[in-house]
Amino acid sequence: MSQPVLGEFLGTMVLTLFGCGVGCSINLKKTLANAVGANWVLVAFGWGIAVMLGVYTAGYVGAPGHLNPALTVAFAIAGSFPWSDTLPFIGAQMIGGFLGALIAAIHFWPHFQATPAEEGNNVGIFATAPAIDSPLFNLISEIIATFAFVFTFLLFPSADFPGGFQPFLFLFLLVGISFSFGSTTGYAINPARDLAPRLMYTLLPIPNKNTAYNWKYAWVPLIGPLVGATIAALLVAQF
Repeated sequence: MSQPVLGEFLGTMVLTLFGCGVGCSINLKKTLANAVGANWVLVAFGWGIAVMLGVYTAGYVGAPGHLNPALTVAFAIAGSFPWSDTLPFIGAQMIGGFLGALIAAIHFWPHFQATPAEEGNNVGIFATAPAIDSPLFNLISEIIATFAFVFTFLLFPSADFPGGFQPFLFLFLLVGISFSFGSTTGYAINPARDLAPRLMYTLLPIPNKNTAYNWKYAWVPLIGPLVGATIAALLVAQF
């Protein structure tokens, strides 16, 4: 495994480990966060920190820190990333996303045992779902949120970091996206952050889990980020 591919794997694993840990903390019974009634602000900052730490991890190993199949595909379409590296990157990101979610599940295993399916033990801990089920507008929401995210950070590169990205920027970008656009669909903006953890929850014998995995919705956080990221990358490439 090349250094960049390894970095994408490790970075995405860290991203989903910390991010899904937030989902477990606020939804599962008998956690301290659940007991005090943690809210959307914790979700926003938790996922922002998760992405930042993932990018730092990837960069340390020598990867560009995409951590997101939508970014990898968008950059390839825009001509700023080689197509030959696209599938290895996406494979590493998806495996990393699966493993990070699995580690988070193991960490919270007793709390899954304490949380019945009807009281919050569902796939929403790991994957996104719409506040209002409206497939067309859910798709548009994911496109807009991903476009806003990718377009904004591409305008602020840092030559001091592999890939030109400044990891600390991701923290505030994710928080901003969460506050502005996240409350409609949960702002997946990353298929590896949604699809891989959803698959983990589906396949693994999580105690007391709800078997309604909502796969009929899974295409939205897959297609929406791909479209939004591609539009942003193509637009920035014109500057």
